[in-house]
Amino acid sequence: MKILIKGGRVIDPGNNIDKVTDIFINKGVIEDIDENIDLNGIEMEVIDAAGKIVSPGLVDMHCHLRDPGQEYKEDIESGTKSAVMGGITSVACMPNTKPVADNESVITYIQSKAKEVGYVNVYPIGAISKGLKGKELAEIGEMKFAGAVAISDDGRPVVESGLMRRAMQYADMFDITVISHCEDIGLADGGHINEGFMSTYLGLRGITRAAEEVMVSRDILIAEATNTAIHIAHVSTRGSVELVRQAKKRGVRVTCETCPHYFTLTDKAVDGFNTNAKMNPPLRTDDDVEAIKEGLKDGTIDCIVTDHAPHHIDEKNCEFALALNGIVGFETSLGLGLKYLVETGVLTINELIEKMAVNPAKILGLNKGNLSVGNTADITIFDPTVNWTVDIEKFSSKSKNSPYNGFELCGKPEYVIVGGNVVVNQGILL
Repeated sequence: MKILIKGGRVIDPGNNIDKVTDIFINKGVIEDIDENIDLNGIEMEVIDAAGKIVSPGLVDMHCHLRDPGQEYKEDIESGTKSAVMGGITSVACMPNTKPVADNESVITYIQSKAKEVGYVNVYPIGAISKGLKGKELAEIGEMKFAGAVAISDDGRPVVESGLMRRAMQYADMFDITVISHCEDIGLADGGHINEGFMSTYLGLRGITRAAEEVMVSRDILIAEATNTAIHIAHVSTRGSVELVRQAKKRGVRVTCETCPHYFTLTDKAVDGFNTNAKMNPPLRTDDDVEAIKEGLKDGTIDCIVTDHAPHHIDEKNCEFALALNGIVGFETSLGLGLKYLVETGVLTINELIEKMAVNPAKILGLNKGNLSVGNTADITIFDPTVNWTVDIEKFSSKSKNSPYNGFELCGKPEYVIVGGNVVVNQGILL
């Protein structure tokens, strides 16, 4: 299939491209990027991108597809539909499935099913420990060679420091990324929301910032002592941002990510016992939100990810203390980034694309997140000036657990190309 994208503003931070130009795709591959490409007489699909942004397909390096084992919440087909509707063309899915993705068989299953029914590129993340129990290392090399792009016990911390050190050393040998869920269970102490005014006001057990920051500090120190790399998941506090900032200045091999909910919402969103605003780490304060924005602006925070965490309505429509943590995020992430970061001057649109496409791909070692000639065509086209209203009932995800229902956002993807195939056309999933 031949596709010509005409006259869009092509932004490809990985190749330092930002100009109005054309892109020609042939047999799934980007064949040419040039002004006024003339292919008269050749049969092809032409996409008029005038006035629109043409970017690399977004790369989400932290999500939960719930498959295998929890398909009532989400499966690979529904999850990847939701991802592509958000302009995301590649996802890396966490291993807290049932059974846990801690071996070659589950990694292979995820890849096989994704090839069969997936709408985007799916990259499995293997577990650090067997069964996510934090007792014994999973077979890191076996999972790497089976296709895992990272290891993590996300959803649970690796409590035992010695085990985390060995995981980082083994991962360094196999050149695979370690993603750390930073939470001190003892300090979290069974809490439900951020410790502060709102937890007192609602009479809910709070979670101190120290529960996150102590583990961020620990993993940075292990990485520094062993000269290995660590990627810190879902950073949410000012203290965590500062710990990463100082570690980078010292030359520690640390990267980190945050999620749209940590730069758009505070714990005030929980008021009224809103379980769709319950997540882990919890929403924090206005000061923490400002710190996240500062970390994004100065480069301390490398990536923006969704931590897409679908749950059945019955798992959210219950007492706050019993409700499960997490929100769906695929279909709102780009709009939230444009509205709360680009429109407010925190980031340029180039920097936003860098954090949502280029950097995640680099950290995972994927040849994605760019528009290099000769590469597979994964492309997202959107108009950042077009406003739209979030309607959770229109989500392609099986689950609707989002705190953003009714929010006015901008920049909904109009065309999404995956592997050279148009998957979203004029905002409609094909």
